[in-house]
Amino acid sequence: MASWKSRGLRGSMLEEMINYTNSIYREKKLALIQKVPTPITPIEIDKESRHITLAYFEKKSTVDYIGVVQGIPVCFDAKECAIDTFSMNNIHEHQVEFMKEFEEQRGIAFILIYFKKQDVYYYLTFEKLMEFWERSIQGGRKSFRFSELDLSYQIPVQNSICVHYLEKIKQDLEGREE
Repeated sequence: MASWKSRGLRGSMLEEMINYTNSIYREKKLALIQKVPTPITPIEIDKESRHITLAYFEKKSTVDYIGVVQGIPVCFDAKECAIDTFSMNNIHEHQVEFMKEFEEQRGIAFILIYFKKQDVYYYLTFEKLMEFWERSIQGGRKSFRFSELDLSYQIPVQNSICVHYLEKIKQDLEGREE
C-alpha cells in the first residue's frame, strides 16, 4: 500500500493547468474531461484544520483524466519530468493495460508530460508509449530521452488555454488514418 504523504501532490502544478484547460474546453463545449479521483483511506487527520495529514491509496488508479472530445472517448495521464530523460517507472503496468483496453474500445489514450528542463508540454501518443514500454520490458532502456520524441507533438500555449492538447489529439487521429 502506497503512502499518500510520500507521493502526494507530485505534478500538482501540471494538473492545475490541465484542470484549468479542461474548464475552458467545457465552457466552449469543445470537450468534457474530468479528473479521476484517487480513492484514499485517511489515517491521520489534523483535528484543528480537519485536513488529512496521512492516508493510503485504497487501490491502484487507472489514469488521471477521462472524458470525451467531440464524441471521441479520451483518457490520459499527466506526468512531470525534471530532466531530459523520462523513466518508464513513472508509468505502471495497470495504467498501460487500462489504456490498451481503452484504445481497443476505439478511444484515444495518451500521456501529457511536462519536461521542466526544456519548459515543454508534450503529447505522448499511445503508440509511442507502447514502443518505449515494449523496449523496457524486453530488456532495453528503462527510460526514453527527450531527443527521441517527435517534436511536432509539443503543445504550445495558445490564447488563454494553458495546455491546449486538443490539436494534438487531432494530429494523433490523423496519424492513425495514414
